[in-house]
Amino acid sequence: MRVLSGIQPTGRFHWGNYFGAIRQYIALQDNEQAFYFIADFHALTTIRDAARLREYTYEAAVDLLALGLDPAKATLFRQSDVPEVTELAWLLMTVTPMSWLEKCHAYKDKLAKGLPADVGLFAYPALMAADILIYDSQIVPVGSDQKQHVEITRDMAQRFHSYYGEVFTLPEAYILDESAKVPGIDGEKMSKSYNNTIEIFEPPKKLRKKVMSIKTDSTPLEAPKNPDTCAVFALYRLFATPEQQAELAERYRAGGMGYGEAKKLLYEAAMEYFAEARERRAQLEQQPDFVEDVLRTGARKARSKAQEVLARAREACGLKPRPVA
Repeated sequence: MRVLSGIQPTGRFHWGNYFGAIRQYIALQDNEQAFYFIADFHALTTIRDAARLREYTYEAAVDLLALGLDPAKATLFRQSDVPEVTELAWLLMTVTPMSWLEKCHAYKDKLAKGLPADVGLFAYPALMAADILIYDSQIVPVGSDQKQHVEITRDMAQRFHSYYGEVFTLPEAYILDESAKVPGIDGEKMSKSYNNTIEIFEPPKKLRKKVMSIKTDSTPLEAPKNPDTCAVFALYRLFATPEQQAELAERYRAGGMGYGEAKKLLYEAAMEYFAEARERRAQLEQQPDFVEDVLRTGARKARSKAQEVLARAREACGLKPRPVA
């Protein structure tokens, strides 16, 4: 089974990215044939600073490798290193009704907020569909709110098939386990758009400062507290063992412990949890040639598959075969 997922390099990865998706991407590489790409084409809809995009793309690769993505098991590459994906996106757009794209979440949300929406955002689902279809992807890990992306990919593929015959493998959505809520420092869902994130590889002093700034209620130190409504405890659960969780929950309910102490425990648990990843990242920072080699090797493998699928699509449409690069 081929697993395919992409992640946008729009900033450094945070705890929400890791527990909501990255951790599960890495787990899937042990049993499946995994293709993971850094979606720099997609990032162009929000980042218009060339140096920043290059930096974020490189840092995303380093972070993924440090967190455990193994290039011996999974194929990691930059989306833009496979130009065939944009050609397939065009072929899909020629058969896709505008009404389908008008219903997609990202475009609708921007319009609803009165924000300008460019053609790139409007056509975003077609490029995403091309990302999925061009590698004969069978499984696409997504959050429940992103299931629509896989559904419209299937719709586009089937409409293409209705004109030209069967060309593509129809993917299935793999809904990621979102049972572990990841609140931000303000208690809302952790998201770069809310400016409430805690980055995975924050420097220790900055990490501690952010953890200590997590919003809590004004319950006095001596009073019992409810762990089920506390953002600090919700985050602690991500890092702690069941026994550690039970112990801290008991201390909450007993009273006599302030939130400051719970935050210190959270900081220590997070530092321990990511300790090995921090060490690997420090090593990778000294090996830029290795990181680039991983991306180039991954791109060659991904592009070989992409050329195979695109050739099928071109032939089906009646386009002249093109020599393989």
